[in-house]
Amino acid sequence: MASACVTLKSNTHLANSEKGFLGERIKGGFNNSALVMNQLAIRSRSHKRVKHGVGVVSAVLTSNNAKESLTLQVPSFLRRRADPKNVISIILGGGPGTQLFPLTKRAATPAVPVGGCYRLIDIPMSNCLNSGINKIFVLTQFNSASLNRHIARTYFGNGINFGDGIVEVLAATQTPGEAGKNWFQGTADAVRQFTWVFEDAKNTNVENVLILAGDHLYRMDYMDLVQSHVDRNADITVSCAAVGDSRASDYGLVKVDDRGRIIQFSEKPNGDDLKAMQADTSLLGLSPQDALKSPYIASMGVYVFKTDVLLNLLKWRYPTSNDFGSEIIPAAVRDHDVQSYFFEDYWEDIGTIKSFYDANLALTEESHKFEFYDPKIPIYTSPGFLPPTKIDKCQIVDAIISHGCFLRECTVQHSIVGERSRLDYGVELLDTVMMGADYYQTESEIASLLAEGKVPIGIGRNTKIRAFKKQIDQKMDSTFDQESPS
Repeated sequence: MASACVTLKSNTHLANSEKGFLGERIKGGFNNSALVMNQLAIRSRSHKRVKHGVGVVSAVLTSNNAKESLTLQVPSFLRRRADPKNVISIILGGGPGTQLFPLTKRAATPAVPVGGCYRLIDIPMSNCLNSGINKIFVLTQFNSASLNRHIARTYFGNGINFGDGIVEVLAATQTPGEAGKNWFQGTADAVRQFTWVFEDAKNTNVENVLILAGDHLYRMDYMDLVQSHVDRNADITVSCAAVGDSRASDYGLVKVDDRGRIIQFSEKPNGDDLKAMQADTSLLGLSPQDALKSPYIASMGVYVFKTDVLLNLLKWRYPTSNDFGSEIIPAAVRDHDVQSYFFEDYWEDIGTIKSFYDANLALTEESHKFEFYDPKIPIYTSPGFLPPTKIDKCQIVDAIISHGCFLRECTVQHSIVGERSRLDYGVELLDTVMMGADYYQTESEIASLLAEGKVPIGIGRNTKIRAFKKQIDQKMDSTFDQESPS
């Protein structure tokens, strides 16, 4: 049991040394007092998991007038530990993904490959599992066949233990009534159409709902976020990160007060509206140099709602609002307690071809901030049951080579080679992302195609591919011409 000795100024809140505020406002006529707090061992950390304990606080109110001095014994308080069993996670399957076209020609955005053999959906799914959250629902609508197939192959069995949890795909569907004839109109509408999930008898104990995007690259313990939400008794908590000028207008930007409460939310502002959202991010723990480079606080599109608050907002308060970022959250900031949670680790929104390309190539660098290779908190993906890659007399530098590939006397530098790829004699790849193939072509099939003047899957002899980064904005180079995402 921990204790603390506190000297309090009158008419103030009792605050802990972390993120929340505890206790009620103390009224009285005490003046010229100082607030000093020495809190011991209220919070201790293991390597990845937070442990919570009980704290006892004693307080002394002092004043220049001795008659006004008062000693208080504040009752013991228990910092309630958030339980992952009381959390439901909803992963949004994304819209048409036009800014990732042609990668989304046949695949939903979360099904787009990343890092060679993973899919974007594997990131939030793995984060949930590693956080102990095992009630997961994936909402899909556009080009969902490959996404549904990947989820079925990866997360329904295959050694991943869900205990009493569930992974369920909720596909857009028509239901009785006029409103039931519409497809998902936005992120909030997608959740609204499945609010029966929270009202199901199996989920009556669900206290908080975690809303996630399916196209981001990061590693987060979501229970740290939920714990912050519970500690502050927030209605909504928004996970935030500091960002720079170049992409600030791509995000919802927030301003917070000195207690971390969000007081303003602006979705993808431009011009003067963008400049008005600048903030001193050094208050978030950034160095003065980093704060100058990243003067905006962006919403990561990761939200925690109290279940009753979410249902009230979607069904009663704003029944015609269809999007969380542009409608629900900005409206809720005005009349709900919407708190921020600052995420200081690596995070990338894979929303455009350029961000997709940059994030993939960054994975090949030795000092990159994101790693798939962590045995304690792995990123899961579908077991491909592919043979090891065969490499004959090749030069490979700073590259990722996926399973089931054939490389023959070629050079691969600062590049990613996807599954089942074939690189023939004399091929040179530099700064290239090669997506891989869905199936193998036999040697006889390849010979037949070549005889007919057709192009087999793979990269032919003496082909040299180099991506010029400055020219990459909305579309990839010819690396993708012969490869299609599965």
